Amino acid sequence: MGNANPQNVLIVGAGPAGLCLARALATLGLEVDIVERQPEESLAEPTFDGREIALSQGSISILERLDIWRRIPEMEIHPLRRARVSDGAYEGFGIDADIFGKDRLGNFVSNHVIRAAAWQAVRDTRAVRVHADAEVKAVERKGEGFSVYLADGRQLTTALLVAADSRFSQMRRLLGVPVAMHDFGKTMLVCRLHHEIPHEGVAREWFGRGQTRALLPLDEHTVSLVLTVTGQEAVELQALDEDAFARDIEMRLERRLGAMRLVSVRHAYPLVATWAKRFAGPGFALVGDAAVGMHPVTAHGFNLGLASVDRLAVALSGTLAQRRGVADTAALERYQRRHRAAALPLFLGTGMIVGLYTDDRVLAQPLRHAVIGGMRRLRPLRDMLAAAVVDAPPHQVLLGLVRSVARLGPGLPAYGRERASTDPDSFAQGDTR
Repeated sequence: MGNANPQNVLIVGAGPAGLCLARALATLGLEVDIVERQPEESLAEPTFDGREIALSQGSISILERLDIWRRIPEMEIHPLRRARVSDGAYEGFGIDADIFGKDRLGNFVSNHVIRAAAWQAVRDTRAVRVHADAEVKAVERKGEGFSVYLADGRQLTTALLVAADSRFSQMRRLLGVPVAMHDFGKTMLVCRLHHEIPHEGVAREWFGRGQTRALLPLDEHTVSLVLTVTGQEAVELQALDEDAFARDIEMRLERRLGAMRLVSVRHAYPLVATWAKRFAGPGFALVGDAAVGMHPVTAHGFNLGLASVDRLAVALSGTLAQRRGVADTAALERYQRRHRAAALPLFLGTGMIVGLYTDDRVLAQPLRHAVIGGMRRLRPLRDMLAAAVVDAPPHQVLLGLVRSVARLGPGLPAYGRERASTDPDSFAQGDTR
């Protein structure tokens, strides 16, 4: 490529966020290049990675506009009708879809299924060029654009460079964007299990005993297990044979779904939250996990990432309508301002929830019981959470929840308390690994 086209965008990362952004920008009449480390075969047929995405109604609407939703097979869409949360044996609270006259709170769709559908949409878009099996080695700001140097010797130029290459983004580092990072010291083990007792479309989550256990409803007798334990315990669980593993999980779940059988491979992911100190700058932007890497406890990570794609596309559409360059400074600043404002309460609220519900100290248990008891007794709080999943902006809902929890007193674990009152740009001082 020669000099940067003022209407050209280069996206690094062909995960769901990068693919969705490419599709969104192509519909605006932009030329888009995607650089991805994986070979094209892996993009076309992504393998199961254990991650089930809880899609909100707002996210589904975005996927519909991008011509991606129709490409997801009906059999891969699993309704979430109710959610139940408890702290060990302590009675918990529930959230139901029928309070809104809806048949579901949202839908679970596997990450690899979303990726495959997004890839199909991108491959059907002539304005998008994919450079698979390619790695970015260096970037250089040149005039009004960037030169991007690949490991195979090629050089690409672009007016707008977008990082969409995960929460551990190499592109973010090359651009010199600092990131606040918090390592929770835990590992998330995920897999699918067949079970004896039907789940009836109910998602369940139990806290306590040094672990977090979550069951996400798929087919009537199949769930996705999300088990948060120490890294060593995750290694030991993965080493068990399939039958021993199933018996172990039955015990952890107190046989609430009866006998279980492993029906997928097991995957383990370290739990690390990240917050980029800039979401945009001269000629570049960050989207998806490259901007904000969420803890999965509130199941809003992908929804937030997809929202970043939508906000960036909206900001650039306004710029194009006024016949300004795609890397217009005002547009990028507008994107950064809006996405930070929307993501901040959700990020801080999630940190507070994680701190509260994963603190195993004896003094933290009464506070957890008080919060869960309040949620059980006060329907407005439950309705507030349900509204977030059904269609309300999640940051508004979690901000209300954070304020409610904060009123319970000084017993709140330090992680959540600090994050409820400070900008995440400084929350990880001393922990920016």
